[in-house]
Amino acid sequence: MGVHSTYYGPVSSSPIIRGLDGPRVMISQNGLDVGDASRVGPDHVVSTETSTVKQIEILRGPATLFYGSGAIGGVINIVDNRIPTEAEDSLNFQTSVNSASNETEFAFDANTTYEQFAFHLDAFWRDSDDLKVPANPTVEDEHDEHDEDDHDDHDEEDHDEHDDFDGTLENSASESSGYTFGTSYLLDNGFVGVSYGELTKTYGIPCHAEHSEEESEEEHDEHEAGVVGDMEQKRFQMISELSFDNQLISAINTKFALTNYQHAEIEDGQVGTTFNSDTTQLKSDFLLAEIAGWHGAISLEYKQNDFEAIGDEAFTPPSTTQSIGLGMLAEKHFDNILVQLGARIESTTLTVDELSEIEHDEEEDEHDHEAHGHEALDLSMTPVSLSAGIVWDFAKGYNLGLSYSRSERAPSAGELVAFGPHIGTKTFEIGALYDIEQEGDEYHVELLNHGDIQSDDVKLETANNLELSLRKFSGDFGFVFNAFYNQIDNYYYQQNQNWEYEFEHSHGEEEVDEDDHEEHEGSGLPVYLYSPEDVKFMGIEGQFTWRLNPDFKLTTQFDSIIGELSNGDALPRIPPSRVGFRLNYELDATSIEMSYMETMKQSEVTDSETPTDGYSMLDFVVSHHVSFNQLDLTAFVKGNNLLNSEARVHTSFLKNETLLPSRGFTVGVRGQF
Repeated sequence: MGVHSTYYGPVSSSPIIRGLDGPRVMISQNGLDVGDASRVGPDHVVSTETSTVKQIEILRGPATLFYGSGAIGGVINIVDNRIPTEAEDSLNFQTSVNSASNETEFAFDANTTYEQFAFHLDAFWRDSDDLKVPANPTVEDEHDEHDEDDHDDHDEEDHDEHDDFDGTLENSASESSGYTFGTSYLLDNGFVGVSYGELTKTYGIPCHAEHSEEESEEEHDEHEAGVVGDMEQKRFQMISELSFDNQLISAINTKFALTNYQHAEIEDGQVGTTFNSDTTQLKSDFLLAEIAGWHGAISLEYKQNDFEAIGDEAFTPPSTTQSIGLGMLAEKHFDNILVQLGARIESTTLTVDELSEIEHDEEEDEHDHEAHGHEALDLSMTPVSLSAGIVWDFAKGYNLGLSYSRSERAPSAGELVAFGPHIGTKTFEIGALYDIEQEGDEYHVELLNHGDIQSDDVKLETANNLELSLRKFSGDFGFVFNAFYNQIDNYYYQQNQNWEYEFEHSHGEEEVDEDDHEEHEGSGLPVYLYSPEDVKFMGIEGQFTWRLNPDFKLTTQFDSIIGELSNGDALPRIPPSRVGFRLNYELDATSIEMSYMETMKQSEVTDSETPTDGYSMLDFVVSHHVSFNQLDLTAFVKGNNLLNSEARVHTSFLKNETLLPSRGFTVGVRGQF
C-alpha cells in the first residue's frame, strides 16, 4: 500500500512512497545505503538484486530515524543471507523463462558450515530482449498533438508509424549478472561476518536518444541501438550482532560497508557520460537494557559519499557529502497503551569542487553560453528530527495508533548545485543555489550572493507528518487502515522556467558540427530550477483480509494520495488512486493466486503535464509442490496483464513514450535441498 514506481522502462525503476521519491526514499541492503545513482536520475538502475533475497521491508514513520535524514519519505530495505547468521546446510535454486521479453533467468544460493564458520555463496544471471507492449507507445501522444483540422495531412505519416511498430518497446533489452561470497564466525552470543559481491547490469534506456527527421537511413541504422546503461557495483560488507547479559547494554549491532559504483551511458559504442560513486558507511546500534519499564536503542552512524559525473550529462559537479548521526528510540507500555519516542541529530557537510554559471541570449543565431568557474563550496547543515506515537489496544485484537514526526532533511548535492542537461528527464537542471534573472530575451544564471554562499543560505527540508492507524489483527477477518497528512516546508521542487537551453548533444565523441547546426536547432531542453516551496501530501490506505476457510483467503486493498503546493496547485507525477483484490486458494500441493488492480485516471496535473488514463491489471500465479527424498521442487506459472491493457504509468517521465508489458507468461521451477 502506498508504494509506486517511477518506471523508466522494465529495468530502471525507483520506488515512490506516499508521493515521495528520489533522495527522500532510501534504498538499503541489510540496513546500509546501496550507494548508487538511482536517486539522482530515474534512468539509473537500482543496484540491488531480488532473486536471492529473504525479504523486502518497507519502513515508514519513527523506524526510519535510524536510517538518517535521507529517509524522510521511507525506506526500502533488501534483506538477504549474504552474511550467514546461523548454521545451515542448504542449496536453493530457481530458473524461469518469460514470454513478454523472452527473459531467461537462473539464480542459486548455497549455505554450509564448518565447525564455527558459516559460508554463503549466491549468483544469478538474467537476459532479456526488447519488451513486448500491447500498442505503439508513442502513437497516442502523437495523435494528441495533432489538431483535428490537420488529421488528413498526417494520415499517411501515422500509417507509416504503425507499419514501423514491431510490437516491442525499442531499446529495452537487458542483461545482468552477479555473485556474492560471505562467511561468518558463529558465537554463543551472536556472529561476526563479512561478504563481498559484484553486480553488473547492461540495459537499454528507452526513448533516451532522439533522431532527426532528416537523418539518412544509414545514420538511423547507426543510431538504432540507442543509449545503453552499463552499471557495475562492487560491495564489501561487515555485519556483527552480539548480545550481552549487562545492566546497561543488551546487544550491539554493527554494520560497515564499502561500495564502489560506476554507471556509464554508451551511445553508438562511445561512452557519453560516466557516473562514479564511492560510499563508506559505518553504523552501530546499541540496544539498551530495560530501565524503569523503558526499552530503547541508540544509533551512531558515519557516512561519506564521493560522487562525480563526467561527460554529456554531467549535470552535477563532483561533490563529497559527509554526515555523522546520533539517533535514539525508546518505548514503554502503560497498561494497554504503548508510548514510542524518537530523536535524531545529524551533522552534514557538502563539499563541491567547482560551480559555474551561464548567460543565455535567445536573439543570437549561434549558441551563446559562457560558463564561469568558481571556487569550491563548503556547506554545513544540522538536520534534527523528532517523533512521538501512541498505540492503544482498546479491545482484544484491535489497536488504534497515532503518531507525529517532525523530520528535517539536508538537500542533496543535485538539488543545490545541479547545473547541466539531464537527458534522462529531457530537462536542463539548475540547483537551488542559483538565481535566474531575465532582461528582455536574455537570461542570466548566477550563484546566489554573487558566489559568496554560506551555510545559512541553505534551507532544510522539514516534514511535519501526522498519521492515524486502525488495525484488527486477530480472527478470520482483519484490516489495516491508515490516514496521513504531511506538511513539508522548503520542499525542493523543480519549477519550469519557461525557456529552453540549446544543448549541443554529442553522440559519443562525435560533436555536432556547424553544417548540422540547423538540423539540431530544435534540441533545446526546458530549464527547471530547484526551489524550496511549501507543499502538503495527504492520503488514505487500507487493506482488508478475510479467511473464508483454511484453504481460501480474500484480500482487498486501496490507496489514494493528494500532493499539492501551498497555493493549491498540483505537484507533478502524483500517483493515481488504486483499488484491487487478491484471492488465494490452497489445494493439497497446489496453490492458486489471482489478483486484480484497478488504477484510476489521474487528472490532477500541472500545466506541463497531461492527464493519464486509468487501466486494469489482472494477474495469476499457480504453483505445484512435489518432494523427492531431500529435494523439494515447486513448479510455477505466472500470467501478467491478462487483459492486455494499454497501461501508462503517470509517475514516469516517459509515460507518453512507454507502456507496461503486454500479456505475458512466466514458467519456472524453484528447488531446495
